[in-house]
Amino acid sequence: GRNGAGKTSLLRAIAGLLEPRAGDIRLRLHNGDIVAAGEERGAFVGWVGHLDGIKPQLTPLEHLKFQTNYMGGSGDKDAPLSACGLAPYRDLPAQYLSAGQRRRLAFARLICSDRPLWLLDEPFSALDGEGKNFIRTLIERHCAEGGIVVAATHEPLGITGAALELC
Repeated sequence: GRNGAGKTSLLRAIAGLLEPRAGDIRLRLHNGDIVAAGEERGAFVGWVGHLDGIKPQLTPLEHLKFQTNYMGGSGDKDAPLSACGLAPYRDLPAQYLSAGQRRRLAFARLICSDRPLWLLDEPFSALDGEGKNFIRTLIERHCAEGGIVVAATHEPLGITGAALELC
């Protein structure tokens, strides 16, 4: 959708950060339970926002340690760093990473969070063609494993799935 169409607002509402103007948002879990309250939905949401949320003084490894301590999830930090191409930089302060590497670090944090619902705001920002293909692969793998991805983007994701264009 175009700028101002409400893409980010929709993601915020799904995450439970904004109340919808009308209706309600429900998340059906694999066991059939329904989670409707926004504050409860947040426990199932992994978020990569338009900004990466990377602290420049922390290393990629420190970011993943914080993520797993704060949000729970996978105890393995080296596998997500390797998967995202950041293993050689695991002990380098993030301020020295390129914009694309910082974006990959945001996705490594998402992998560690082990959340079934991924909300992605402009997932391809700052990524080259290889990085975009990597993110597509992550999304496809997450969905194949039973996860859900809702992405707000200006460009097509290039994957098979349902799409909604906001006008």
